[in-house]
Amino acid sequence: MTETKKLYYDDPFMREFSARVLSCEETEKGFAVVLDQTALYPEGGGQPADHGTLGTVHVLDVHEKDGVITHLCDGGFEPGETVHGTIDWARRFDHMQQHSGEHICSGMICARFSCDNVGFHMGADVVTIDFNADIGWDELMEIEACANRYIYEDHEIDIQFHRGAELDAIDYRSKKPLDGDVRIVAFPGADCCACCGTHVARSGQVGIVKFLSCQKFRDGVRIELRCGERAYRYLAATWEQDLRIAQALSVKPTASAAAVERLEAELSTLKLRAAHLEASVFAQVAERLSGAGDVLLFEEDMAPQSVQKLCDAVSNTCGGRCAVFAGMDGAWKYALGQLGGDLRELTKQLNAALNGRGGGKPFFVQGSAACSRREIEAFFASVPSEEK
Repeated sequence: MTETKKLYYDDPFMREFSARVLSCEETEKGFAVVLDQTALYPEGGGQPADHGTLGTVHVLDVHEKDGVITHLCDGGFEPGETVHGTIDWARRFDHMQQHSGEHICSGMICARFSCDNVGFHMGADVVTIDFNADIGWDELMEIEACANRYIYEDHEIDIQFHRGAELDAIDYRSKKPLDGDVRIVAFPGADCCACCGTHVARSGQVGIVKFLSCQKFRDGVRIELRCGERAYRYLAATWEQDLRIAQALSVKPTASAAAVERLEAELSTLKLRAAHLEASVFAQVAERLSGAGDVLLFEEDMAPQSVQKLCDAVSNTCGGRCAVFAGMDGAWKYALGQLGGDLRELTKQLNAALNGRGGGKPFFVQGSAACSRREIEAFFASVPSEEK
């Protein structure tokens, strides 16, 4: 079949086009439509496919094989028909911003660290790029500043096909050896790369780039970034969140991090003080119940470790079995302890009777129970004396 003419290479800003239907086959996923020409970009090179319409039919996906571009649609056509195509422009321009921003950043990173871009994926939220070099966050922030400066300078992007000696004379990035007509996308002063994707016409149209993370990955790093409107929406959302935090802490937004650090230090001090007070109260309870034998205690909701500490303190003095239940009807945390005891069978019975879950060592168990206080009291009242 004749190769499809790629209108998106002639004009990446083309939003509408007309084309003749060469073939249409119904498949399990929809109708596979081949046109003589298209402005809809097929998935490839890490860039997702365009979406849009052909007449009243929706284009759900676009793929290319051996130069032939197939449009997966939710309706079909008769071969020979002329159709009017439209592109989901918001999706396309977003992809152009992400792809162009990635070029600028990758070119600068590869030049500075003498490394390669070994992976690229444009997700629905973020762009990920893999490099075979160890790149630090501070260094990445320097690249970010340079990339945004390049964007503001509004350089014109140069895209041309080259081959043979002309191609050999160009210093360009590529993940594999290429021959024939090769499409070279040049961001003068930032990047020169073999690429089949769609891009903006000038660097200013990228708007902004923002790195989000840099993590160790295989023999290098994986970087996450957002460009253009994605970056703007992300920064606007984080600013709104920071503003709310600052208002809650009665500080300026630029001082919220320091305020949170102070709050964390205060909270740590309070937690330590509360732990000392709690230990003192538990010791008093244990002393009061010294020699009391079997004990059943009900407390307001506490952290699991607090339930454990109270049970441990009392079981060391009461001379019998200690059961602590903290919470409210329907949602209890429990702990059972008995010095030298074996609580395994009792725990099975408790979990069955009180809709509980839990376990541990023979002499100490923890868990939860979804029941009422009355049911708990009735259960322990029914425990035979020889099991106490």
